[in-house]
Amino acid sequence: MSGPQCCANPPTLVPGSGAGHVEQVGGLNAYVAGPPDSKLAILLVSDVYGYEAPNLRKLADKVAASGYYVVVPDYFKGDPYAPENAERPIGVWIKDHGADKGFEETKPVIQALKSKGISKIGAAGFCWGAKVVVELGKCELIQAAVLLHPSFVTLDDIKGVKVPIAVLGAEIDQMSPPELLKQFEEVLAAKSEVDGLVKIFPKVSHGWTVRYKVEDAAAVKSAEEAHLDMTQWFVKYVK
Repeated sequence: MSGPQCCANPPTLVPGSGAGHVEQVGGLNAYVAGPPDSKLAILLVSDVYGYEAPNLRKLADKVAASGYYVVVPDYFKGDPYAPENAERPIGVWIKDHGADKGFEETKPVIQALKSKGISKIGAAGFCWGAKVVVELGKCELIQAAVLLHPSFVTLDDIKGVKVPIAVLGAEIDQMSPPELLKQFEEVLAAKSEVDGLVKIFPKVSHGWTVRYKVEDAAAVKSAEEAHLDMTQWFVKYVK
């Protein structure tokens, strides 16, 4: 089950953050950014803190600057994990918000994007969201996947992925330790039909790409390197 690291460094949620806006996409509220007439979309699937995290929205704006229509759905419907709520520890909260539910709720979002003329979709998942994205990649509902410090993703999940997949992991991570990431790498190396990348970032912890402190220059630098890797993966495969 999710350990304390899964929930470390909680962000201060800011509903109005970001250069984009919130609208309904496929039945879910979603933060959207980028050119609405783009034929290419990127889904960002959040960690347990949800779609109002300022760093996540800032990243959505950054990806949108590459010409993508970026969608960050509110999978938790206004109920992100709140560490200060002692009555709902993560083990209880997650019973209401399983990644299997997130996967099912993504299908209408993808349908809505296709109905507005979008032809290719990439998806990136952070922690909790990585499990949602790996399921999308197994069903080929997306054209490319990026998993950032994944939670709950198994070797069998990686074996089942049918689209180009990049896994960006942390050296210090109980949810996806480097030993597991190296096994992911071996599986992907043996799958000649699927392009894969596994990169382990030194000296960083689970959650580093979205839960960094803006005043910590080293943390920002590592996060930005991962953001660039993620965007370049999409530029290569979602075009």
